[in-house]
Amino acid sequence: MAKFLNTTGVSYHLEELIKGTKNRLILISPYLQFTDRIKEHLHNLNIQKRDIRIIYRENKLPLDETNWLGSQVGIRTSLCKTLHAKCYINENEAIITSMNLYEFSQQHNNEMGILITKVQDPDLFRDTMDEAQRLLTISEEIRITIQKIQPAAVDKSDKKKTEATKVEEKANGFCIRTGVSIPFNIEKPLSAEAFKSWKFFENQDFPEKFCHFSGEPSNGETTFSKPILSKNWKKAKAQFNL
Repeated sequence: MAKFLNTTGVSYHLEELIKGTKNRLILISPYLQFTDRIKEHLHNLNIQKRDIRIIYRENKLPLDETNWLGSQVGIRTSLCKTLHAKCYINENEAIITSMNLYEFSQQHNNEMGILITKVQDPDLFRDTMDEAQRLLTISEEIRITIQKIQPAAVDKSDKKKTEATKVEEKANGFCIRTGVSIPFNIEKPLSAEAFKSWKFFENQDFPEKFCHFSGEPSNGETTFSKPILSKNWKKAKAQFNL
């Protein structure tokens, strides 16, 4: 029969499920940010030419995740704009859970789920696999390519910046989801595109990826309600008179 899993159990059995895949693996998660161990297991499966499918909703992946997926040519990815389910399934086991395939969720959130095996719950396993296959069918398969960051061209005729330019640069902030440069505004810490995605749930406490003040990776420590890393708050307060 199905087995209840707490946060630790979900993380453990998810890794075992991925590692134990012999034929086909389907990973369904709105948000993606792989741990190093998950990347290792997926890479090994990819080398062995296993059939790996990933369905996710958020098309704005961090650059390192984009480039890693782009390097794994055999892994097929699909977008489902209405996806909210989290399910991980191979030919023998399935996990239905609240946990995204997201590093922060696995390390910091309180999650739960159930483990289903084909041997003990054949009907439930079949229904889960059928739904996973349906999501694959309605999702749009995409090809992720490696992105390179090109250094900005330097205008040698204007090496000295004016004071106005310097002030303008100081007024720049960073999108807490994508890291792109945007006007500094702690009430609007997302770019226009990222805000559209955030607006879907309007979760002010959802862990984001970057600090609005410095642009450095925040590893989930920033949110819409707290867009600045605590270590940078004094600097931001002094610079922007917060």
